[in-house]
Amino acid sequence: MNSKITKSAMILSLVGLSTSLFAQESPADSTQRFAKKDFRTWSIGLNGGMLTHWTPFNNRSNGDFYTPQESWGYGAYIKKQITPGFGLQADFLAGKVKGMRANGIPAGPARDASNYETTINWSAALSGNFTIANMSLNRKRNVFSPYLTAGAGYMSSSANTNVPATVGASTNTGEHWFIPVGAGFKLGVARGVNIDLGYTVNFMKTNNFDGVPSATNDKFSYAHAGIEIALGKKKSPQLQNYSAVAALREASAAESAELRRALSTQEENARRDREALVAKYNQEMGDDDGDGVANKFDKCPNTPAGTVVDGAGCPLKTPAQIIKEKVIVTEADRKVVDEAIKNLEFDLGKSTIRAKSYPTLNRVAALLVEKNFSLKLAGHTDNTGSMALNLRLSKDRAEAIRSYLVAQGANASRIEATGYGPNQPIASNKTAAGRQKNRRVEFTLF
Repeated sequence: MNSKITKSAMILSLVGLSTSLFAQESPADSTQRFAKKDFRTWSIGLNGGMLTHWTPFNNRSNGDFYTPQESWGYGAYIKKQITPGFGLQADFLAGKVKGMRANGIPAGPARDASNYETTINWSAALSGNFTIANMSLNRKRNVFSPYLTAGAGYMSSSANTNVPATVGASTNTGEHWFIPVGAGFKLGVARGVNIDLGYTVNFMKTNNFDGVPSATNDKFSYAHAGIEIALGKKKSPQLQNYSAVAALREASAAESAELRRALSTQEENARRDREALVAKYNQEMGDDDGDGVANKFDKCPNTPAGTVVDGAGCPLKTPAQIIKEKVIVTEADRKVVDEAIKNLEFDLGKSTIRAKSYPTLNRVAALLVEKNFSLKLAGHTDNTGSMALNLRLSKDRAEAIRSYLVAQGANASRIEATGYGPNQPIASNKTAAGRQKNRRVEFTLF
């Protein structure tokens, strides 16, 4: 009773240990690797910078005023990221745009004294933000993210113009549509925190933004620096900075490593199974008592040496009379053997005879019993694999046929089984057809 309890305890301990080891080897995120991921898609931004009526799109005279003047502006935005490369943001802007030296006045003191100042009372715009170069192959979180913006907006502004009335100037207050177009880049300084550096040109849908009506609509620019903060869970990545390509590569690499570990385990288990099968085969197909009958087919094991036995390995009560006569092998006999060779099949890489081969082998066995022929079995392989493995396989296959024929009543002492491995090819081993021809067992009657 104590022995049974001890054995049960040992089995439970081993099961618990194997379970623990398996848990340690399995990746913790194996079931979550390709699961749906949460991202932070909302963010807010604050910025400040320089406002000026100069833009890269002005003509040589720089619009209505020749000399731009820089002044401070400030803005904010709320953004919703739709995909890693596209988002919608609502921008707010305020500040003053200034210029001097009206182009409608001849050079001189009057022109030098002319100027304007337009106050942006409020401004709101909805823009699309296109993040480019968000295709990093190695980093899931991009540090450097260039972007382009374009949209439409509406603002209220007041222009205070100091020029002669002959220029057509006036103090203008009104609300106007405009089109903001910009570019910039963001630097990720922390998870969910980006430094935003950008430049925007605002194309006004009015020619009187600066208080001086002109033939073309006015425009001004805003160069800014600011900070963007992502909203949401701290552990979730920001969609704007996320590289799906790098994330997929990382997940695939982990999956590949896990599959390689599983394959290695399977190969090791298969190797152990092969060794167990070889050991079992060697035990079954061996001939411990040396009577010419394999252990598997020997119904009378441990027969004394020199004992004459039948096909089942049992001693013959009366020794068979040996009559020496001339052996004549007819064409019909050879045909029986040829059919057996053509139908002979083994399991892949093994010496197990397939059932398909039994009928023709039975006819060979009957021929050996009827005419008391001697038979030489020669096993051959191609050159695939090691020499030792091929020699053993060719010998085992020849021995398997010999054992089968003896089990059908053939005289074991008149059957010789030899394995030559790849040493006697009849075709080239460089082609699949040649290797197929070289994998054979030759039957020789005499």
